[in-house]
Amino acid sequence: MALLIMILRKMIKNKWLELSLLFGLVLTVALASSMPIYTNAILQRMLSQELQNLQSDTGQYPGTYWLSADNPAAEGGKAPPDEGFFATDDYLSQKASGRFGLPVQQFVRERATAVYSFLPSDTERMDVNKIRWANFAAISDVEKHIALKDGRLPKKEPVDGVYEALVVPDALTELNLVLGNVFAVKDDKVKSEIRVKPVGVIEPSDYTDLFWYNSTVSYKSSFLIDLDLFDKSFTKGNELTVESSYWYFALDYTRMTLSSAKDFLAENGRIAAHMNGQYDTHSKNAPALRTLGVYKEKEAKLKILLLSLNVPVMLMLGFYLYMVANLITERQKTEIAVLRSRGASRLQIVLGYTIEGLVLGVIAFFAGPYVGVMITKVLGASSGFLEFVQRAKLHAEVGREAFEYALIAIVLSLAMTLLPVLLATRFSIVAHKQQLARIRKQSFWHKYYIDFLLIAISLYGLQSYETRMSKLLSIGANTADMSVDPLLFLIPAFFVLGLGLCLLRLYPWFIRLIYLIGRRWWPPSLYYTLIQVGRTSASYKFIMVFMIITIATGIFSASANRTINKNVADKIDYRIGADIAMTIRWESDAPPILLSGGAAGADGDTAEETASSNNGAPRKTQYTEPSFLPFTQMPEVEHAAKVFVKKDASYYAPARGNDGDASKLQERGKVELMGIDTYEFGMTAWLRDGLLDYSFNSYLNLLASEPTAVLISRSMAIQHGLNTGDLIQIGWYGADTAEFIVYGIVDYWPTWNPGAGGAPQPSADDGGSAKPAMPSLVIGNLSYIQNSVSLEPYEVWLKLKEGSSSEDVYQAVTDKGYDITSLADANQERIRAVNDPFQLAINGVMTLDFLISIVITFVGFLLYWVLSLFARTLQFGILRAMGISIFQLIGMLIAEQLLISGAAILLGVLNGNLTSRLFVRLFEMSFDKRTQILPFEVTFNPSDQVGLYVIVTIMMVLGIGILGFTVSRIRIHQALKLGED
Repeated sequence: MALLIMILRKMIKNKWLELSLLFGLVLTVALASSMPIYTNAILQRMLSQELQNLQSDTGQYPGTYWLSADNPAAEGGKAPPDEGFFATDDYLSQKASGRFGLPVQQFVRERATAVYSFLPSDTERMDVNKIRWANFAAISDVEKHIALKDGRLPKKEPVDGVYEALVVPDALTELNLVLGNVFAVKDDKVKSEIRVKPVGVIEPSDYTDLFWYNSTVSYKSSFLIDLDLFDKSFTKGNELTVESSYWYFALDYTRMTLSSAKDFLAENGRIAAHMNGQYDTHSKNAPALRTLGVYKEKEAKLKILLLSLNVPVMLMLGFYLYMVANLITERQKTEIAVLRSRGASRLQIVLGYTIEGLVLGVIAFFAGPYVGVMITKVLGASSGFLEFVQRAKLHAEVGREAFEYALIAIVLSLAMTLLPVLLATRFSIVAHKQQLARIRKQSFWHKYYIDFLLIAISLYGLQSYETRMSKLLSIGANTADMSVDPLLFLIPAFFVLGLGLCLLRLYPWFIRLIYLIGRRWWPPSLYYTLIQVGRTSASYKFIMVFMIITIATGIFSASANRTINKNVADKIDYRIGADIAMTIRWESDAPPILLSGGAAGADGDTAEETASSNNGAPRKTQYTEPSFLPFTQMPEVEHAAKVFVKKDASYYAPARGNDGDASKLQERGKVELMGIDTYEFGMTAWLRDGLLDYSFNSYLNLLASEPTAVLISRSMAIQHGLNTGDLIQIGWYGADTAEFIVYGIVDYWPTWNPGAGGAPQPSADDGGSAKPAMPSLVIGNLSYIQNSVSLEPYEVWLKLKEGSSSEDVYQAVTDKGYDITSLADANQERIRAVNDPFQLAINGVMTLDFLISIVITFVGFLLYWVLSLFARTLQFGILRAMGISIFQLIGMLIAEQLLISGAAILLGVLNGNLTSRLFVRLFEMSFDKRTQILPFEVTFNPSDQVGLYVIVTIMMVLGIGILGFTVSRIRIHQALKLGED
């Protein structure tokens, strides 16, 4: 106890250093614990959204859990009493219902017999020639969920040997029934007479009631009787063959969490084992299982991604903890040396500091996870680097896993804080005084060339990744499989640290060079500052490393974040082509497309393809073009364009024989034909700069210069040996063929994927042998295509005005009387991409890492300089006594800050830009090459760096202001008295 009191008193004596250490520990624990908290929160949001989308898209209730089983005794006689349907009834109602992890809204049991023929007993008033095929069915507690349309509820026991039953309205027509008539089962296998009388017609009391898994139409051939009576007479009594049984749970899926999802999956496994043991034939329908099936994999990938993204800031926090612990140790080295000289062992001294660290660690352990919850909310609101949006808050909870991460962080952090103590215990008081009198030796990382080693490792990793990526791309592999490789984020962190240390190796020489260049002209204050900085380089390296890493990490994070977001957005804009692309219904004289059962010809042709004229030529469908003018007059629309796309147009060329006859055309392959109005297309469509040899508008001007002019893709030019000036002919089945002139060759065009190959096709000069097809594109003038080939429906592309809502556009189109048959909205696609959990993780973590780095650097900055000022109090007092004014002293301090902190900022900018240019391109491996289409482009946005510089400048100004205030409070007589002592 006395030892603990002594340690607490020592901590109170160094309260500011201890609070700084505690601050770092809390941040470290918070960041570590935020990883499982954020993972669970974002997966919870995804789970809820996808279950809601499942219901809206398919109309299925996601909480449905439906089972069916065929009677195992239907062929082999009576089942044992502990098996079959009753065993499943007991298992599901008593065990399973409480183990789903979700509230059970409904539990329904249903039985059904085999189908039998029924004949009316009243042969005079009923049609005996009509065979009525029906079965008996029973649903548990059905009377609580129905409304009587006619008749009454049946008795729960046979009346004079007649079963009373309910029927649905459709059964009256299907079975030709009248309430009150008696029907008898007519089947040679049924020995006893079974009679039934429908006495009531029912419908659901509430059509939104989850009790009704099936529509009532499904019971149009069923007589519904009481379930207990059904089991007594049929299931146990075997009067009729019970064919199947059904069990249905309606679970409250809105209460599903990741924890209850695990319970749901576990119970599903237990139910599957039970059903497999009881029945040879059974089935299941649980829509939520399809959604839950992929979550385990997503959870594992997201955890690895978060750990990888947090590696740089974790290294920085470890560095911060080491620096603070080193500052504490430096102030207590004399005390440690005295203890060692008086017989204390190294273990005893380290144990005392361990107890001190445990006191702070316990506080951080319990406080850190709750700070991690706040960090999670920051992650959820980020939509880009230092960009935040109003978004639904993440449901963040502190669980067991968060405290497990916190414990690991505490253990590793305490190890970092004890390292300086362990090093300090090597010296006795004599050795300590000798070390103080010596000139500082070279730092550990410079002495053993750690900086060059880190740079070499990172460059080797860069080369390895690029080699690996080139191999993957050469074989057409999916590079998205490597999107969460931790080394992808660790290598840049190594490079930032290594380059920062390397620059610091050179910086003292730079200071000496400045001193030598102007030593004849420097004023005394600046002369003193240069001497001070040049001779004490070892003391300020910690703070310079801090600032270099912070600035470099911030620039790298901004560039990586902006690059990823922009490439995702560009992919969406390119794939859609404009803000909105839609198709509307056109009136035509095309025959209806028949489905199965004779819908297609012998070769599977559609009805339109098989339609032909009297001479056997394909019939040309006539379309009526709706007015396009209203699209251009909508207040939300800035520009609108007609874009005709024919995916399966045919490219024709002369079939050259031995005699050179070129009069006959031969199909050479399928092409995608796009028809456009050049001016409106140029004003509406989107294409990234730099993708074409010339500007986008230059190619559009080429098309506009000649009606027959076309642009072709480079793949088509290579495959068919085409060049500018060549004549080509394009057409398709059921349309005419027209001649075009190649005016230009393009590599990219809005919506066109140059990497999407097709089926093997004959090439131009291979004699008809099949080779893998290359995608081909032809862009022509819409008016010429419509006049010379065919008038067919086109797409409508819209460019919206700034701030316009997509919903307003949809409503305006509908109000104009158009029927939208397909729709693609780039803005909605971008929102969906930003809300992707992996995109959220990258946006949020990179922003958070930078903010934490700034806070840590600011605290370390102040801590270092305040302690440095107090350590130099005598020096400042002597300078004041020598006549240096307070303003000159503050000017010297500002100059020192510019030479140290300002230089660190400039070195950090250099470091960050170089790291970004080298390593950001590795993020290309996060994208599936099959869907990326556009070349991966590294992006720098000046606004990101401006925001970073503003934050750093504010930090510097605040820091210098605090230091200036501290210097102004120094009392000369106290400083001189301290020197005398």
